[in-house]
Amino acid sequence: MASPSKRREMDMMKLMMSDYKVDTVNDDLQMFYVTFHGPTDSLYQGGVWKIKVELPEAYPYKSPSVGFVNKIYHPNVDESSGAVCLDVINQTWSPMFDLINVFESFLPQLLLYPNPSDPFNGEAASLLMRDRAAYELKVKEYCEKYAKPEEILSDDDDDDSMSEDGSDSDDDDDDEIVGKADP
Repeated sequence: MASPSKRREMDMMKLMMSDYKVDTVNDDLQMFYVTFHGPTDSLYQGGVWKIKVELPEAYPYKSPSVGFVNKIYHPNVDESSGAVCLDVINQTWSPMFDLINVFESFLPQLLLYPNPSDPFNGEAASLLMRDRAAYELKVKEYCEKYAKPEEILSDDDDDDSMSEDGSDSDDDDDDEIVGKADP
């Protein structure tokens, strides 16, 4: 059986080799961001979200922590923190699952089949149960406002040159010319 660190590396490699854009924060693979597109034929189709993933030391024996960075209107996602309420991640996680499962199955299923009886966002759950048309309209509004592909994807491009502290890592003070040029 592979050690947790080897498994983490294998799962990260599989995720990076898939169609998902993965932005690592540092080399220890504990925290990273994945660009996630709303599932086809869902209210979220056309939206793009940045998902923050944190892997615990005991991954894959303990589940990853997954949260939406940009806002999403959904009964099972906390609007302010982006935390996801999903049994398969929070309670019934198994080492048989991997990161690809999270992005190809668990999150798409969450968006396709919201569960208003186990809400993280009570307002969204209530609206879904009370007035589905108004709920669908609000989801679309959030997608248009917070999940625009051009903004999320361009943010990802900008992040490539940023270090963890948010400073531009391309700045190299050693290249600075000191003094006046010779006449």
